[in-house]
Parts: sequence; structure tokens; C-alpha cells
Amino acid sequence: MGVSTTSPEKGVRFVTVDFPPVNALPVQGWYDLADAVRAAGRDQDVRCVVLTAEGRGFNAGVDIKELQRDAGHQALIGVNRGCAEAFAAVYECEVPVVAAVGGFCLGGGIGLVGNADAIVASDDATFGLPELDRGALGAATHLARLVPQHLMRALYYTSRTATADELHAHGSVWRVVPRTELTSAALELAREIARKDGGLIRLAKAAINGIDPVDVRRSYRYEQGFTFEANLGGVADRVRASFGTRERS
Repeated sequence: MGVSTTSPEKGVRFVTVDFPPVNALPVQGWYDLADAVRAAGRDQDVRCVVLTAEGRGFNAGVDIKELQRDAGHQALIGVNRGCAEAFAAVYECEVPVVAAVGGFCLGGGIGLVGNADAIVASDDATFGLPELDRGALGAATHLARLVPQHLMRALYYTSRTATADELHAHGSVWRVVPRTELTSAALELAREIARKDGGLIRLAKAAINGIDPVDVRRSYRYEQGFTFEANLGGVADRVRASFGTRERS
């Protein structure tokens, strides 16, 4: 359980998340993920990182129960900073990052895949931000990298999800495959990237990030300020108190 790394073949590093039952990460889990991705990118033998997960789904966001157990704001501050670090680690990784998404990809999961360089998804994958149902805000920055602006807003306000096929139609998912073929499909893309010259692929990643029209780190941290405001105002606690206990429309 936790975050682990493997090297299935030359030039490729897998970073795997495993936090049963649904990969809702605690504060430390986000920092561990950030450390693993950054370490993989620093390794000069690595030319592509594959971010994947064990279990039912790719990522269910933050561990809401950890926040509920904290009578103060330390867990919230910790998870805000931890998520920011994990998302930035993916975006700033020195080599391309391929996200291999199976099942649900929610909340913080959107922050991860929205900052990845490419996404391979299983045909049962779904993507969404249920933040308004969880007393939080954030990661619209990253959802906006996956779908057009008005669709992003509608998905955000309704907490609905989009399918892998829908994201593929928008051009943000590279390939959709059966769940059993997800790992091999992600490895296939990573292998193709890893065949490039190691120095040149690192320069390419830096160059592409340098022409990005949005400063994703600053944009996400701006969103998080409203999350904290919701907590200070009490509305977040009110919404979180009903988490998992009421019907969703």
C-alpha cells in the first residue's frame, strides 16, 4: 500500500498509487507521490514516466475522512499543499508523464491527469470534479486542460463526469482500451517516447512547458484560496458533514 515505483524496461519508470479501497489519498500520500515523480524525472536513465494505480479506480481525490477527523485546519492546509506539490511534480517532471487511467478519476485525480503529457484510459474510465459535493473547490485549472471551457463549467457546477470516449473525442485522451489492456497500452506509448534521445526529450518537455499559456501552479493555488475561504466560512464543513450520507442527483 502507498506509492511504489518499478522499471519494466529501459527508459520507462512506473509510479503506482495504491491506497485501498478507492485511492483517496491522505496528506502524506500526496507528498509521497510528488517525491516519487520528481525522483523518476531526475533519473537520467528515465525518458518517460507512467503514472498508474492499483485497485478499483485511478484516484478518488483527497481522503475526506482525514479532513473530518481534524477539528482544526491543519489537515486542510496539509492536503492543499500536498495536492499542489503532486500536481506540480507531474507538470514539472523533467520527462514526459503518461497517465494510465482505469475506472474513476475524480477530484485530485483530475489535477494529476490534467498536468500529464498524455493520457491512456480504459473504456470504463470516468473523469470529474465532485468538489462542490465535498465542500471543496479546485482543479478547474486542470479540467480546463481536458475539455472545452463551457463543458468544464457545466461539469464543475453539476459534479457530473465525462467518459474516456468523450475525452478522446475532445482530443485529450490519446487512446481508449479495454481495462485489461491499459498497462500494455500505456507502456507502448511510453516505449515510443523513451526511444527518443534522453537529452532532447528533456529539452522538449521544458520547451513545451515554457510556451504553456496558463501558469498551472499559480492558477491552482488561486483556486485553493477559495477552498480555504469556504472552510473558514463554515460552508465546507456543512457540505462535508453529509458526505456519503445523502443521495446525489
